[in-house]
Amino acid sequence: MTDNHAPDLSAPLPTGAGTDASPAGERLTVAVLGPGGVGGLLAALMARAGHRVICLARDETARTLHTGGIHVHSGPFGDFTARVAADTELREPVDACLIAVKHTALDEALHRVPPHALGENGLVVPFLNGVEHPAALRARYGAARVAPAVIRVESTRVAPGVIEHGSPFAEIDLTGDTVPRERLDALAGALAKAGPAVRVRDDEAATLWAKMSFLAPFALLTTRYGLPLGDVRTGHRAELTALVEETAAVSRASGAPADPAQALARYDAFPPDTRSSMQRDAEAGRPLELDAIGGALLRAAERHGVSVPVAARLVRELADAAR
Repeated sequence: MTDNHAPDLSAPLPTGAGTDASPAGERLTVAVLGPGGVGGLLAALMARAGHRVICLARDETARTLHTGGIHVHSGPFGDFTARVAADTELREPVDACLIAVKHTALDEALHRVPPHALGENGLVVPFLNGVEHPAALRARYGAARVAPAVIRVESTRVAPGVIEHGSPFAEIDLTGDTVPRERLDALAGALAKAGPAVRVRDDEAATLWAKMSFLAPFALLTTRYGLPLGDVRTGHRAELTALVEETAAVSRASGAPADPAQALARYDAFPPDTRSSMQRDAEAGRPLELDAIGGALLRAAERHGVSVPVAARLVRELADAAR
């Protein structure tokens, strides 16, 4: 595919692009790679807060965003339209680039963000599932630039430029063992002023594994059986319990605390019709993030000598079904 330069939708705003962001009201330049459910919501909120936002996407999506902006339907944040810039590749320095594509599209998407285009101090902030991506991104962009983030939100792109925010919350944990704390605090302040609840976490491994410990059993079991969470936790309770315990053991071996009983209690508190994004991808015939979630779990277990027979069987069965 040949990318064409999509013209900016908005005129440049005064900004400290390529410099350390200030939480004290400074306008930032923020790129968003993958303006889907999560990326589109964050792009719209940051643009509404007055920051210059550049959405990076394929030609057709870039043209749509250039023409009409991003329309958000949200309970907590209201219904609004945000004007954003749009392009197929990053062509100017930014304070931060939020990466919100799925792992299955990551390699192709990163071509839209050449390392030299970020500027001297642009942060790379991946909102990705799994635990292995920070190392790969640091190899590409440099250790001091990569600040992984975890987001808790239900947000869906129902059409290009149209975002349905369905959860009553949007919570972000920002971390980065290799990033100066003041830079994390600055970006967290800007994100928080735009709407989401944001916390800066000191322990990157604990932050990423906290999500992994919850996501892996949920994604693997709902996808394997094609059932919502309520049916999994009743009809496959023993398997769910065993998988939660395996994942917690790998998390602990990786240096992150994990509480299987607490994880099970969280599953029990979710609405019974809750489905995982991996399950939705399987139902739609899209590629699965199986390697980023299940594969990463198995590789970590092997490194630390942790036995995970339930996880290994589920990953194998899902891989066979995908083939």
